[in-house]
Amino acid sequence: YNGYMKILFLLFVCFLISPTAIACNPASDLSRITVAGGSIAEILYFLNMDEHIVAVDVTTNYPPEAKSLPSIGYVRNLSAEGILSLSPTVIIGEDDMGPKEVITQIKATGVEVLLVEEEHSANGIIDKINCVADIVGKRSFAEQIIAKQLMPKIQHLEDISAQGSNEKPKILFILGMQSGSPIVAGRGVSADGFINMLGGLNTMDSFEGWKPANSEAIIKAAPDVILISNRGLSGFGGLSDLKQHPALKFTPAIKNDRVYAMDGMEMLGFGPRTLSAAAVLADKIARAK
Repeated sequence: YNGYMKILFLLFVCFLISPTAIACNPASDLSRITVAGGSIAEILYFLNMDEHIVAVDVTTNYPPEAKSLPSIGYVRNLSAEGILSLSPTVIIGEDDMGPKEVITQIKATGVEVLLVEEEHSANGIIDKINCVADIVGKRSFAEQIIAKQLMPKIQHLEDISAQGSNEKPKILFILGMQSGSPIVAGRGVSADGFINMLGGLNTMDSFEGWKPANSEAIIKAAPDVILISNRGLSGFGGLSDLKQHPALKFTPAIKNDRVYAMDGMEMLGFGPRTLSAAAVLADKIARAK
């Protein structure tokens, strides 16, 4: 019996400090919010909760004033000591926040850690905003600004997608370069979801994740459109250099001048700005047909 009770106790403790718990419950104390994930910071500013933020991670680049806050490092490679030195009352993070052992250490000190689930879709963005709004007690406010600012963009994307449903453009998303080869998006990554939001087809959906692609694979995929982050474009040197890359210069996208560069977090962060970025790019792609 004693052994059985010990097992139950250990399971209970593991539940309390579980680093993978996803929750949209109200936080106990919002006086000192630490943020792990650029999209969460963006949403908190969207909800006018920025005055409670005491630190952010390095993926937070919007709005610009957020970059002046203390940094806790990279969302997936955090340090318990660095975070705890800021005396946070709650940490709100993206669902890939880590490493897990660091989250466990932080929770063991009694600091509340809340992870927000992410789905790479337009509805997923709305769900994420609503979840953060529930955490900070601003659900009613969130619903108002979602209806006013974001739902029209979602409707616009749906309208564009419906208009081109018979001939969806094949889209290649390039993250950057690795040893001379473009790193491209396969299935299951944020760029794949972004391409779907645009009403396009991921031309590299034969594999999962991010991978370097050789010239033969890209030429065979024949993308109609190439998307790339501004940072990724700088890895090529510039737009003219990208257009001369042997893996890309023979693609329909290059021949028809359908290459679009934008801030990476704006496209792939899946915060409010991602809907705006998708609407802008969907318009450009539709007009270029």
